[in-house]
Amino acid sequence: MATSQSLIPDSRKALVLGATGLIGSHLLELLLQDKVYSTVRIFVRKPIQLQHAKLEQITVDYDKLQQHINAFKVDDIFCCLGTTIKKAGSQEAFYKVDATYPYEAARLGRQQGAQQYLLVTSMGANKDSSIFYNRVKGEVEDLITGLQFPSFHIFHPSLLLGERNESRTGEAIAQKVMPAFSALMIGGLKKYKPIEGYKVAKAMLVIAKQALPGKHIHASDTLQELGK
Repeated sequence: MATSQSLIPDSRKALVLGATGLIGSHLLELLLQDKVYSTVRIFVRKPIQLQHAKLEQITVDYDKLQQHINAFKVDDIFCCLGTTIKKAGSQEAFYKVDATYPYEAARLGRQQGAQQYLLVTSMGANKDSSIFYNRVKGEVEDLITGLQFPSFHIFHPSLLLGERNESRTGEAIAQKVMPAFSALMIGGLKKYKPIEGYKVAKAMLVIAKQALPGKHIHASDTLQELGK
């Protein structure tokens, strides 16, 4: 695999959706530290307490993204949006956050000339799945594929480890139990090994800087390696 910094020019502009979440917050820090990116733009529902010369915060209503059309004039869009049905309140509301918003951002970004779209979905994403969660993740992947970005990357992390701003009871229990079995997850089971949110963010940045053309799906075991 070629080294990253030589493959794309400096002074790139990035847009991050979901910058306050588990993966997005780590990604934001990494992008601000990286010399390749001169501008790091984030969409927030309310301003965050962070200041940096490269950071641009834009307060948005995700139902009205069209109002911020000029904000999509970037090179790379990183989408780390995601919620739970419990937090969203219904399947319809969940679909909005995990499919409608990522797709609308991709559509507007493509319209404004963005070259790369990097999307976090989930292991098991499949538009034909009988499981609602997996089906939604698969559907948004399929919708964005249709936009034909020059470079489109999909990330399939397994169980995410790390501190969240919100409580997810089932996930919290799994975070305590699953690491004990991680050492047993070798060979074909590696992709099921829990992964830290930081490693996913690091892998996203590494891959973005390679600027590989076409569509690519990155399994969790690959993210483990790239995120070291």
